[in-house]
Order: sequence, then structure tokens, then C-alpha cells
Amino acid sequence: MTVLDTVLATVQAEFSDLLDVEQVTRVALRMSVALLVGAAIGWDRERRDAEAGLRTHMLVSLGAALFVLVPAEAGMTPDALSRIVQGVVAGIGFLGAGAVLKVSEEGRIHGLTTAASIWVTAALGIAAGLGRESTALLATAFVLVVLVSLRRVGRRIRDDVAPAHDEPPKASAPD
Repeated sequence: MTVLDTVLATVQAEFSDLLDVEQVTRVALRMSVALLVGAAIGWDRERRDAEAGLRTHMLVSLGAALFVLVPAEAGMTPDALSRIVQGVVAGIGFLGAGAVLKVSEEGRIHGLTTAASIWVTAALGIAAGLGRESTALLATAFVLVVLVSLRRVGRRIRDDVAPAHDEPPKASAPD
């Protein structure tokens, strides 16, 4: 065997994880669904000018899918996959925490919905990566209902409860 034959055999062995058409189809489908669900949520966040938008949500979903897809395809046990999922869930919390910002003048906290959308996007990616594409798509529909429909409800509640800031505070007359 020549050096070139050895190099070619090594390269072929390194890329042997996707030589089977069935495996390529499965991996491509799972990654595509992960990107799609991340894009759906990210697009909504992007058009609302949220801190994390389209690309962030797509990458979070794809990354979460890859973290479980590769070990699952390599034949890891469910216990080992469970530990990976635990790590992804814990790790994604740090990314979500970066989206939360407290505005001290108003005393309000901003970014909680963005952090939650990043968190749920990771869960959707995990579902897609584990081959639960239908579950990921259905859950995405639920997430969009919460983000789009309930946004109006939340706005109405805030408008009804929030104190009016139109009038300046009245100064008390000196005694």
C-alpha cells in the first residue's frame, strides 16, 4: 500500500459517518428541521427587534440538535445522551442570561422573553436532533402562539394596570 493509498483510505474512514444514503437523509432532515424551527422563532424575535434574532435562534437550535444527533448516531446509550441534554440545558441558561438586562431607572427587567425563547429553541433543537421532528414542529407552533398572540394580551394587561405618566406629580402647597 502506497502513502497515497493510506491517505485516501484514512480520509474515507474519517468521512464514513455519512456514506449511507439513509443516514445522510436522516441527519440532513433533522438538521433542517432544527434550522427551520429556530428560524421561525428567530424571525418573530427579529421583527420585534429583540436582543436575539433570526441567526441566534437558528444557531442555538442547530447546535442543540448536533449535540444530541451526533452521539445518538454514534450509538451512545440513553444515559449518556441524558447527560448531554443536561449539559445543553444548563449551558443554554448562560446564553439566555446574557439577554436579560435590568434597566435601573425604570426598575424593569428586559430580555426575559428573549432568554425564554432561546431556552425553548434549544429544546426544539434537541427534539429535532433526537428524531422527534413532528414534536419539534408542533411545539414551535405553540411557541409562536405564545409569542405572537399572547403579546397582545400582555400589552392590554400592562396598559390597564400601568399608572398614567401623563400628568406631572402635583407639588404640595407650603404650609
